[in-house]
Amino acid sequence: MSPVYKPLSKLTFDNSYVQLPEHFYHRVNPVGLKNAHLISFNPAVAELLDLNPCEINPSQLAQYFGGGKLLEGSEPLAMKYAGHQFGYYNPDLGDGRGLLLGEVINSQNERWDLHLKGAGKTAFSRMGDGKAVLRSSIREYLVSAAMTGLGIPTTQALSLVGSETYTMREGMEPCAQVLRVSQCHIRFGHFEHFYHRRMEDDLKVLADYCLDRFYPVCKQASNPYLAMFREIRDRSLSMVAKWQAYGFVHGVMNTDNMSILGETFDYGPYTFMDTYDPNFVSSHTDEQGRYAFKNQPNIMGWNLSCLAQSLVGLIPKEGLIEALDECGTLYDRFYYGLMRHRLGLLSEETADKSLIDQLNSLCAAHHVDQNRFLRDLSRLNPEDDATIQACLLHAADPSALTGWLSAYSNRIDNEATSALLRQRQMQSANPVYLLRNYMAEEAIREAHQGDYRLVNTLLAVLRNPFVEKDEYERYAAKPPEWAGGICLSCSS
Repeated sequence: MSPVYKPLSKLTFDNSYVQLPEHFYHRVNPVGLKNAHLISFNPAVAELLDLNPCEINPSQLAQYFGGGKLLEGSEPLAMKYAGHQFGYYNPDLGDGRGLLLGEVINSQNERWDLHLKGAGKTAFSRMGDGKAVLRSSIREYLVSAAMTGLGIPTTQALSLVGSETYTMREGMEPCAQVLRVSQCHIRFGHFEHFYHRRMEDDLKVLADYCLDRFYPVCKQASNPYLAMFREIRDRSLSMVAKWQAYGFVHGVMNTDNMSILGETFDYGPYTFMDTYDPNFVSSHTDEQGRYAFKNQPNIMGWNLSCLAQSLVGLIPKEGLIEALDECGTLYDRFYYGLMRHRLGLLSEETADKSLIDQLNSLCAAHHVDQNRFLRDLSRLNPEDDATIQACLLHAADPSALTGWLSAYSNRIDNEATSALLRQRQMQSANPVYLLRNYMAEEAIREAHQGDYRLVNTLLAVLRNPFVEKDEYERYAAKPPEWAGGICLSCSS
């Protein structure tokens, strides 16, 4: 079926969130940036909104999503929510620098939120100025494409707009705006806000809205709210299992950064680890290591318990406890299933868990880049010494991996599929390219000099991370030594 394209000015808005009680949000218009100009746009996201990528007008896109001009049908608002930040409840949260511009219905009858990040001050900005800097905007824009390419649930981004507006962050920095596109911007913290303020009627209004818009199938269950919580739980655990399988560290897993659709949300000091390290902390402000890589599954369980607590007025406590007690088993099922897929194991054997755990331990002990190792493993032929050596050389002491490779070779002998089919399947699950910190850093440095070519090159690389191309060979190689010195904070 041919796509039904529309001009940007004729998108079909149908704004449902603004129909909720007015204390759910704050109406405010975006503040335009000085000399707003388009840095990049993602054609795949444009198609979601019925926009023809070949007919995008850069100046028009910059004006609507950076210059403060409103699309017809847009009704901008800042959402009110709360949340637990680093384990402590904070009631004073909300969209402090982003606005939900409206909800667009595309030709497939899909509803997409348009959310402008860096849009200016709102009632929830507290001491902030509501601006977003170019540095953090490039990182969010690129990682949205990278996660989509990997098949990890995420918010997406249509456009990145730069400007001649400056603000103080790590020195004076240029400002930018990202148009975030998602089917949902409701967070765990939305429910916490109403629960902790004892606004039971409003909490039920929000829950019913979420059932109608996001989880209508759950309305057929004996307790629709419990069915919805279980669905949120499953999606959230599946998402974090994918983070763990691909070495992604979110950095700030506060409950106000958790989407009820189980999408990776609110990117800050994220990292794809260069070498496998369970203790890796991606933000230098996380001094206690609360959000270290190894802690992410348990933190997701903790965050789900905060959401469950907020729903006790709608769901019997016993049902919530049972749903939470199942988190560990569900996570293991998701994670080990993903890792078997990355290892080319189409069948399941009892010893697979031990094989995967041993690999993780070896990668941690010998500073192995697990993603690059698994890509080379996809080429393994036990009778070809060159392919064996390519795998062994990922460890400083190659002999450390010989025992594991031998066990793995014995395991794949039990697979019914051919070696060629296994290799193809593994190469579809093990990316050639990840968004390493050094890649984003190089793009940021060049963008600060007014050169946006690398931003757009990386967008092309990351949208198709499993397809190897000679011109991108550098990005498949070992990261440079200086990459380990990159320091990230929550403003990243």
